[in-house]
Amino acid sequence: MRTGVKGLRGDRVFNAVNVTVLAIISLITLFPLYYVFVVSFVSPSEYIRENGYILFPKSWTLDSYRYLLSTQAFMKSMGVSAFLATVGTCCSLLVTSGLAYALSRKRFDGRRAIMMLILLTILFNPGIIPPYLLVRQLHLINSIWALILPVLTNGWYVLLMKGFFDSIPPSLEESARIDGCNDISVWIRIILPLSLPSLAAFGLFYAVSYWNTFFSAILYINDFNKWPLQVLLQNMLIDSSTASGGEVAAEIMAEQRLPPQTLKMAAVVISTVPILLVYPFLQKHFAKGALVGSVKE
Repeated sequence: MRTGVKGLRGDRVFNAVNVTVLAIISLITLFPLYYVFVVSFVSPSEYIRENGYILFPKSWTLDSYRYLLSTQAFMKSMGVSAFLATVGTCCSLLVTSGLAYALSRKRFDGRRAIMMLILLTILFNPGIIPPYLLVRQLHLINSIWALILPVLTNGWYVLLMKGFFDSIPPSLEESARIDGCNDISVWIRIILPLSLPSLAAFGLFYAVSYWNTFFSAILYINDFNKWPLQVLLQNMLIDSSTASGGEVAAEIMAEQRLPPQTLKMAAVVISTVPILLVYPFLQKHFAKGALVGSVKE
């Protein structure tokens, strides 16, 4: 009996310590996010008065957001990122699903060779120079399409979606062909409607990747008017006087009546919110779609 009581007390102590440690780690993790959110809404006078150390602001204002959304350079960058996240995601889903469907058809000649080539792209990374030379040869330097076409599809996503298409009963395709459908009609009318969970999951992956485009934009885009939001945000967060193209960030930060720090925090919030707003609408498909095709029954 005493051993059982000691074991029960030990479990309680362990659970209490475990919860306490996890709560502290959670607070440490969430505090930077909370601070960014709070500072983005604080009034300029309070920020200056408190010297930037604000945990519970007394007054809330949208001045930083109003100013950023009225700045031409910032709005252009948001438009570029929105174009990448919408058009790029749609193009990537079309290419990925189309290639996966073709590879799932056993009558397709050369499917094994193409799958081996796709597997090589997963195992080996070509680095920076080959993609840059390809983009330059295609005359896509300083073009927004340089941020889409080189990353139009992902080999791992193709293989996962192919696994899902393999699980679709062949009788559905045979019935559609009896009704006069060709391969494209079967793909559009039968395959894609049945693939909504996987399309939602991979679409979210692609959208986040396009929205967070940064390194490829630095490599391929020289025109400041075609910068995506993440590149502009990076130039705002660091010293704009030493950044490449820092005059664009300096133009945004030029409003003297607003503290630069509140503008930076507001820019961070604006760049984060769109993805957070999209996720709840795809959540019901996400868990199912993320695992689809990865496990054979």
